[in-house]
Amino acid sequence: MTMIQLKQMRLEVELIRASSAADTSQLAPIVFLHEGLGSVAMWRSRQGFWPEQVCQATGRAGVVYSRRGYGQSDGLLDVRGTHRLQPDYMHHEAWEVLPELLQALHIERPVLLGHSDGGTIALLHAARQPLSACLVMAPHVMVEEVSLRAIKAARDAYAQGPLRERLSKFHSDVDTAFWQWNDVWLSDGFRSFDIRSVCHDIRCPVLALQGVDDAYGTLRQIEDIQPEHGCITRHALAGCGHSPHKDQAQATLTLVANFLADKP
Repeated sequence: MTMIQLKQMRLEVELIRASSAADTSQLAPIVFLHEGLGSVAMWRSRQGFWPEQVCQATGRAGVVYSRRGYGQSDGLLDVRGTHRLQPDYMHHEAWEVLPELLQALHIERPVLLGHSDGGTIALLHAARQPLSACLVMAPHVMVEEVSLRAIKAARDAYAQGPLRERLSKFHSDVDTAFWQWNDVWLSDGFRSFDIRSVCHDIRCPVLALQGVDDAYGTLRQIEDIQPEHGCITRHALAGCGHSPHKDQAQATLTLVANFLADKP
């Protein structure tokens, strides 16, 4: 693990080396963007560290990081009050924090691969910055009632069930990690969140994956991504919930590797 110092925070970062093969050394690195309750550690499962598997399959270097308040990254005090996240928190991450991190790592035109909130951040960044490709798994482009029901259920599981204990293994301050996400999603101000018009400005190739059985969103979340100047490939995955890289790990890995095979 490496800690990268930015202007206002330190972020936990894990770097993955590229293949030593000569024909892959110039490929754009993949930057992995985690879900709303994710972190560097939460990309790991019994099958291994999924970002590393993607990098091995594609011959690319990788960057995996935890956003502020997640994993081992710096936290914020009073996230349920003074430092409560605002409805545009993903815009802030995409347009301010991520560019600063990429600059610190001397990365230009990366591939972004984001899951859930991370997918939304990837799309927002792609709408303003040049990328080699943008890959999203179960992104959120607008708020649906099914999403809010699932997030309310997560709140109950955290307050009264086993979710807090499970998440505490992955975050140095689990309460900050959970409440900064849950509170903003269930706030009145977030109900109008909608980035579909922003996605019109995406120019790089996009791969969008969504589980048919996703409790956090319907297939509209990828169907409504409509770049006006770029191309998009969509896949609805059967037998898959909100986490394609876990629920359909091999199929998702194959789709990602095939999509990136002809990308710089």
